[in-house]
Amino acid sequence: MLIAFYSRTGNTKKIAELISNSLNCEYEEIIDVKKRTGFIIGFFRCGYAATREKLTTIKEGQKNPELYDLVILGTPIWNKRMTPAIRTYISDNKGKFKKVAFFCTEGGKGGSETFENMANLCDNEPLSTLEITKKEIKKSDHIDKINSFIREIKND
Repeated sequence: MLIAFYSRTGNTKKIAELISNSLNCEYEEIIDVKKRTGFIIGFFRCGYAATREKLTTIKEGQKNPELYDLVILGTPIWNKRMTPAIRTYISDNKGKFKKVAFFCTEGGKGGSETFENMANLCDNEPLSTLEITKKEIKKSDHIDKINSFIREIKND
């Protein structure tokens, strides 16, 4: 298994690491070369790019998703959509995914719509999905959800 994820603020990375440790699998952080920092400008620039379903330039990964039986894709939700980095990663690797699962971190909405768009872009239905809000991360209410997600993956 491979976890491939993008994280702007660190929340998605935190979840990816928890999943990776629980599954004892490799992970790879997708790096967007476009500057996306800054609260006001970065926040609006990110939301705009996601809304327009833009692609971006990402650093070349070290791991080939074709070599894994399952690729778990993780993204923050920006304006109810996946990030341009994940959109680009999926577009670049379409046809290489044997099986997929998805997880997202979000302010509160957009996960299910994003997962549907990710499945369409991958041309592959996920084995499992996981939505975690920023509020759940702050209160540490996400561990049970992660464990349920992992059980679904292992039972397939």
